[in-house]
Amino acid sequence: MGGESVTNRIDELKEEILKTPKNKGTEHHLALLKAKMAKLKTKLVSSGGGSKGKGFFVKKSGDATVIMIGFPSVGKSTLLNALTNQVSKVAAYAFTTLTMIPGILKYKGAEIQILDVPGIIEGAASGRGRGKEVLSAAQNADLLLILLDARHPDHYKKIIREIHDADIRINQEKPDIKVIKKIKGGIDIGSTLKLTKITKSLIMDVMREYGHVSASILVRSDINSDELIDYLEGNKKYVPAIIVVTKSDLLDEFSKKKFEAIKPDLYISAENNVNIEELKESLFGKLNLIKIYTKEVGKDADLEEPMILRSGSTIEDVCNQLHKDFSRKFKLAKIWGSSVIFDGQRVMKKTHVLQDGDIIEIHTR
Repeated sequence: MGGESVTNRIDELKEEILKTPKNKGTEHHLALLKAKMAKLKTKLVSSGGGSKGKGFFVKKSGDATVIMIGFPSVGKSTLLNALTNQVSKVAAYAFTTLTMIPGILKYKGAEIQILDVPGIIEGAASGRGRGKEVLSAAQNADLLLILLDARHPDHYKKIIREIHDADIRINQEKPDIKVIKKIKGGIDIGSTLKLTKITKSLIMDVMREYGHVSASILVRSDINSDELIDYLEGNKKYVPAIIVVTKSDLLDEFSKKKFEAIKPDLYISAENNVNIEELKESLFGKLNLIKIYTKEVGKDADLEEPMILRSGSTIEDVCNQLHKDFSRKFKLAKIWGSSVIFDGQRVMKKTHVLQDGDIIEIHTR
């Protein structure tokens, strides 16, 4: 099937999905249509007909990277200037930012890289404007900061659709599924919990659509058909996101009601410094950053410059960040803080998970 015929078939499936009423009786049929369409989209991309673009190149720096996503003139440049020491060009017309501009937010000892990129438009995921470059860069970010203009609540669904079409899943956990191929024996389905959003017969049909004739599948989260398709596609990026309404000073009570269904995390005004400190705190919290303090043997802990790590980090992560030899020569660690039973406790395993505020003293052989 050539590129043009694949595109036509995708359009046909889209049309059929739109025309099919959504109810309990059609969900099986709709799921299979979505699976067929997802497979064709992947085929189109792999053949070059739907290439996602190379993206912008910017060297990652700091402890985490945040990319701002929004329509043109939503106030990204003004917000970058308010959050960081970077001066990004600001003007009252669209497409002021024509490339990627990085800045560093210094907060609670962390250095968070904030990226200002060109505004996206409808059709961005398909290549309109510089959408593919922006969305490709978004796939590699640690967090998306989605900006909505106070005057355009209608932009929300459009932005979410473009992000979704770019194979990015925001504020979702990766489906906990394991598939093991077998030579014969058909499809076996096991689950560690009650499945309320999908039937086993639908799982089997979607699996067969993806060429799994004999396989064992273990489901450990309450998935729906879309999540199963995402798993089988194997090309989705799961990125946390914060949704912010900019230019909040332009909102009256009636206008604010239009955002109630969206449930944004914050209403801000970068120009008037409204909720900018709250946004900094939200970024730090959503990135799940923790502060770890290091201590040399026989000396006091360095409480001035904490090491910034992601939540769930271990002693081994600290060793690797300090020096490559620390992990190889590790003997034990003494820890003060909430991750141990008592202060100064000796921990022998590098897999020990640290908690925010822990003090660690590493001993090597």
